[in-house]
Amino acid sequence: MSLLARLMRRRAQAAEGMAPDEPLVVVGDIHGRDDLLDMMLARLLPSDARIVFVGDYVDRGAGSAAVLQCLHDLCAARAGTVCLKGNHEVMLLRFLAAPEDNAAWLTYGGLETIHSFGIAGQGAAPSVLAEALRAAMGAELIDWMSGLPRLFQSGNVAVSHAGADPTRAIRDQSDDALIWGQRGYGRMQRSDGIWVVHGHVIVPRVSAQMGHINVDTGAYKTGRLSAVMVRAGAFDVVETRG
Repeated sequence: MSLLARLMRRRAQAAEGMAPDEPLVVVGDIHGRDDLLDMMLARLLPSDARIVFVGDYVDRGAGSAAVLQCLHDLCAARAGTVCLKGNHEVMLLRFLAAPEDNAAWLTYGGLETIHSFGIAGQGAAPSVLAEALRAAMGAELIDWMSGLPRLFQSGNVAVSHAGADPTRAIRDQSDDALIWGQRGYGRMQRSDGIWVVHGHVIVPRVSAQMGHINVDTGAYKTGRLSAVMVRAGAFDVVETRG
């Protein structure tokens, strides 16, 4: 049985003009839900499709350390796997670089990430927490996270964490647009025929509109991790629950 036949959970949804150059699966925001990630990978692998993760692997959920290690190892073992950088990875890296100036990260799920690395954390100074987290993560994992790309494109399908500015060429996007998003995104159709698949903002269900597909169904909050298998003119939704 083909991967498509095994994975299809809903009727294929139309996405007129979508044309990736290769089989493509895009996985939404994980946010520390290593259990849902494990279930998703059990569904997706083995496969010849390229798997792209949209970012926000850490914070909120309890398993950020396990998620990061799993994705790091998957990228090393499976050629072509793409892990993009999300705003929560950016916040973690900024905290490590300047903890006192970026201590607000702790209130956006950072404490959960620190706890997932076996660090107690509560009440400790940001500088102390940053030092402990840096030691627990290790240089290899930090370097890997630092080097994550912000954009992937296959044919006329682009993938980023938070969408893209519809008024600028897809290869001329700012970090803010791709990683943090921008006000009003999704209300304007792109004029270049590019479809953008992204996460960042929780939606009740995956759907296509105005040339974009949002795959963030709020895994840490709803217990639903979603992905889309993209093919010419349509996509299929894959979902794991826990």
